[in-house]
Amino acid sequence: MHDEGYIKFNAEWTEGTSVSWHKIQTMNQWRQILFENGLIGALPDGIGYGNISTRDQPSKQFLITGSMTGNVKELGPEHFTRVTDYHFDENKLSCVGPIIASSESMTHAAFYEASRAINAVIHVHHADMWNTWIDRLPTTSPNVTYGTPEMAYEVIRLIRENKRPEKQLVIMGGHVDGVLAYGSSLGSAASTLLNCCNRLFRPKKCV
Repeated sequence: MHDEGYIKFNAEWTEGTSVSWHKIQTMNQWRQILFENGLIGALPDGIGYGNISTRDQPSKQFLITGSMTGNVKELGPEHFTRVTDYHFDENKLSCVGPIIASSESMTHAAFYEASRAINAVIHVHHADMWNTWIDRLPTTSPNVTYGTPEMAYEVIRLIRENKRPEKQLVIMGGHVDGVLAYGSSLGSAASTLLNCCNRLFRPKKCV
């Protein structure tokens, strides 16, 4: 059973204006490519999955797709928001924008907290990739669910312990089909996903 789309942290959302398009244009382009490859999309019940973020300034802030946007074919400025603060120990996250931040925002925050070299994070679903790499690449505990402080701490631990930094993927052991990619840029993170998918499952489309 997929446990997807529900916000598990205490969200302090301040409704505000859209993020400037020049800040999210590249995010939107990569998100569209991932959507067209089925890595971001919707489950059979219509619940969307997948999200994408980039670090912003100040460095603790980041831009991210909003909650329940995975099933939207083409995003506009109204589908992005800014995370302005987070506290893992309090299970609290603050965001400002036209839409509330993704339910995975706490997990994205953990990557940015773990390393200043990380500037982009992508969460996708891919059953074959998940089954191939679970427990072979850094994998979160199967007892930890998405969007929680426990997941955030798991991500921080795995990033700091990672002995194979060239494999910039984290497998979500307790979130079926969930795969996280990270990198110094969105191009780096997205290319890691797409290259891994194509290399393992060619000529099959990455869905």
